[in-house]
Amino acid sequence: MASASSPPKSLGNDDHSLSRVPRDQRLGFWTMLLQWLGQSGSLSQFTLGATIGVGMTFGQAFLAFTLGAVILEVVIFAIGLAGMREGLATPLLTRWIGFGRNGSALVSFVIALSLIGWFGVQNTIFATNVTALAGGSPRLWSAVGGLAITALVIFGFRSMALLAKIATPLFFGLVAWSIVGTLSDHSLSQLISSPAPGPHMPLAVAATAIAGGYMTGAIVAPEMTRYNAKGSHVFVQSASSMILSEYIVGMTGVLLGHLVKSSDVSHIVLSTSGAVGAVVVILATAKINDWNLYGSSLGVVNFFQVVFGKRLHRGVVTVALGLAGTALSAAGVMEHFTEFLSTLGIAIPPIGGIIVAEYWVVRRMRRPLDETRAAQTLPATSPTWVPMSLVIWAAAFCVGKYVTVGIPALNSLGTAFVLYCGLGLLGWIKPYGTSAREDADQDLPTPRRTTPAGAA
Repeated sequence: MASASSPPKSLGNDDHSLSRVPRDQRLGFWTMLLQWLGQSGSLSQFTLGATIGVGMTFGQAFLAFTLGAVILEVVIFAIGLAGMREGLATPLLTRWIGFGRNGSALVSFVIALSLIGWFGVQNTIFATNVTALAGGSPRLWSAVGGLAITALVIFGFRSMALLAKIATPLFFGLVAWSIVGTLSDHSLSQLISSPAPGPHMPLAVAATAIAGGYMTGAIVAPEMTRYNAKGSHVFVQSASSMILSEYIVGMTGVLLGHLVKSSDVSHIVLSTSGAVGAVVVILATAKINDWNLYGSSLGVVNFFQVVFGKRLHRGVVTVALGLAGTALSAAGVMEHFTEFLSTLGIAIPPIGGIIVAEYWVVRRMRRPLDETRAAQTLPATSPTWVPMSLVIWAAAFCVGKYVTVGIPALNSLGTAFVLYCGLGLLGWIKPYGTSAREDADQDLPTPRRTTPAGAA
């Protein structure tokens, strides 16, 4: 049995689940760019664009996507830059930023539950599209898709980067093919100037769908940015992802929605690009879903260490979560949980508001991270509880859930940010108790690599 101070030996890659990612193991610009762009290419983004296109003019949709992109980029950069500087994923980062050791367990639980739920939902979408393309049983394809993603994520970030190198260029090749092959026979100016073919969608509703739909991904951006080498890379790569996701994929969906007067993305994609295009979109959907499973595994590892004092290997956790998500998807029950997952999603943005407020504005708890950053170790202790952060979290959730004006995800995030800044600067946010860190061996120097990883 592995000791509590050392990660257990097991299958796959633990991927620094409870430590900083060493500087000499950060990845190069182009490798990370493809990972970011891989998040831009998904079937759901085509669906979103088509849905907005049915209810808005091209100009209105452009404004909605711009508003959503700006909101998301500000959040992603503020949180992602903290993750890059510290080399820490969101669940571990919150031990010293805003929540304390025990509070980070609650954060980890909420994030893990949300992401594994969406893993099952996305796997159901995967199975539905493959069944439409190749026939067979949706349950069989759910099992195949879920197990395939699980096998990939077991081996961690580098195997996922390899998938991104394949899926990302293929997906955007499909987008170019769709534009050239479908829109070349129609007047682009007429499509742009045409009225919305369906009932009008208010700007606030569209912006909510755009910004709110990806807000969970923005809050867990450190899962990716901890592998970035420079802050400028985080900005350029995340901004590139936003531009491609909103203005190419999303606005292409708007044009196709105007063309066929339908928000049925499967109909749009299959009718414009055929079976080959569908296969590529399915591959791109898989590229999104690997991050759902990966982020969930990191949350569960932190949760178990805090609550049960058990140092689990991330690879083993990935297997357990992947099997559970796959089984629920194959059983056809995941669609019944989408309302619950959407509600849970309102609980996640306040986490980001608190992280940004503490790390960049209040800065009362981050000093231990500052003092250990150069040595690439973690502080020996962390606050045990930060009760006021939990109160702010609950209040922000209620604002996001029950205030009907504005964008719920942004309302909850903004409320948490403002409350934490105000109360923190007044000195009302105080940690209680001190907990010793369990992983003393992580203070040992990490062997240096002779060749920087991801030099490409």
